[in-house]
Amino acid sequence: MARFFQALGNPIRLRLLNLIGEQEICVCELVAALGQPQPMISQHLAWLRSVGVVTARRQGKWMHYRIAQPAHQGAAEVLDRTLAWMKTDAALCSERQLLATACCGGPESYRSGPK
Repeated sequence: MARFFQALGNPIRLRLLNLIGEQEICVCELVAALGQPQPMISQHLAWLRSVGVVTARRQGKWMHYRIAQPAHQGAAEVLDRTLAWMKTDAALCSERQLLATACCGGPESYRSGPK
């Protein structure tokens, strides 16, 4: 549980969870939306994966992330409440709108899914 709370205690990781929300999203779009280097974003996503908060799927050269429910019931409840709060916070809502302009430059959109 300590690692779980450490994961949620980092502002960048909270912003990543906010941007992922209820969708699957390409790491390249997270990089574009946050304006941070890809290795740093990937490192934070790896931390979230290690505590069971996100899962990843590779499509070509891109990794796609989705929020997952942690195995620990208490952690799952905390995550659910945190995500619910994020939906109501005005600053976080406006940050999610940045995804509309983010583009990974890949040959196909991550939203189109596997072909």
